Amino acid sequence: MKLLATIKKDLLVLVRDRWGLVLMFAMPVVLVITVTNIQSSTFDVVGKNRIGLLVCNKDTGSLSLEFINALDTAGMFNLSFIDQNANDKQVSDEMHAKDIVVGVTIDPSFSKQVAFKAKNISGKALISFGLEGDTATQSVQPKDYFSLYYNPLIPQSLKLSVRGALNSAVQMIQSKETLQDLYFSINEKPLPDSLQREMLSGYTGIKEIPLSSNNEKVILNATQHNVPAWTIFAMFFVVISLAGSIVREKLSGSFIRLKTLPTNYFIALLSKQITYLIVTFLQAAVIFTIGIYLFPFINLPALHLPHDIAGLVLITLVCGWCAVSYAMCVGIFAHTQEQANAFGSVSIVILSIIGGLMIPSFIMPGSFKSLMAVSPLHWCLQAYYGLFLEGGRLKDVSINIFSLLLMTLALQVIAVFALKRKKLI
Repeated sequence: MKLLATIKKDLLVLVRDRWGLVLMFAMPVVLVITVTNIQSSTFDVVGKNRIGLLVCNKDTGSLSLEFINALDTAGMFNLSFIDQNANDKQVSDEMHAKDIVVGVTIDPSFSKQVAFKAKNISGKALISFGLEGDTATQSVQPKDYFSLYYNPLIPQSLKLSVRGALNSAVQMIQSKETLQDLYFSINEKPLPDSLQREMLSGYTGIKEIPLSSNNEKVILNATQHNVPAWTIFAMFFVVISLAGSIVREKLSGSFIRLKTLPTNYFIALLSKQITYLIVTFLQAAVIFTIGIYLFPFINLPALHLPHDIAGLVLITLVCGWCAVSYAMCVGIFAHTQEQANAFGSVSIVILSIIGGLMIPSFIMPGSFKSLMAVSPLHWCLQAYYGLFLEGGRLKDVSINIFSLLLMTLALQVIAVFALKRKKLI
């Protein structure tokens, strides 16, 4: 009865804290929708969304048109064009005006250089075959095939992808010219189109296999990544409300009054933990529901829950208990509510970064990867990812759950030790 009455009191205090409810529910919902919306285009950059590419073709030969056609058919770019007499400044201004991040200017000697190089290669190939080869003898001043303009804010990986696509298009055209020269030199007639297409077919069969624990088909998209991550962030952000509540009770003398009553403060601590554990579970339920039902209506991939629902519930409870234990420690050690709010919010952001919520772990430097083990958010994230992204079961993420339980118990021990040292219990 004492525990139920204390839980009822804590629920009433929580309901009256409207700003705390906003931080715990509204803010995570806005974050998960916004971040998922932004990152969704990154996951589909080669599919639904193409990279804007501004083309200034200063070449009048036919090979430059084939080069542009190759870029268009690659499916990677959304091409825009500018007058062939445009200078560097005009290209830059046009890119800014149309918000295009990459531009290319094709050199006036593009067709001549490609044809010259193809003729040289075919001539050398004929000589190596023991046939009479005719290498190009005309003088062609070597130049860059094209100039590449790019926004300095784009990632290096995207810039390398664009360069790779441009080089592939040039290689395809050059190979085509080389084959035509070789065929004509040997057979004295043009290379048939059907044979040319067959010889230049660049299709390579690749079987893609995402890693999974049970050889099940997993769905990889921004939703499956972001919904679990920001759910964890929301859980740990209860530090603002819970830590503040504990500090207010210390400052108001509630701890001292409780010692004069026929009860134990451990009941009050247990009540707060149960109350906020319910809150963290509701946070997860709300965010998961939004991912399942709301995301499709705003053109975002729907969240697909893992097969092991019981494992999902258990992981959510363990993550929530760890978040509540951390918030309780912050509240016990903080002397003022301002200290609790400032340290709690900043520490959660830092632990989120270290834990891989905001920055993927695979791009972190080695020195930071070793710090992941100290962040409880990392173990929470790995447990969720084991279910959502790897198709695992509860047994497959048991090491993550065990690590979380150890951290939670350590936080509980630290909280009790601090209360005894402060003579509050």
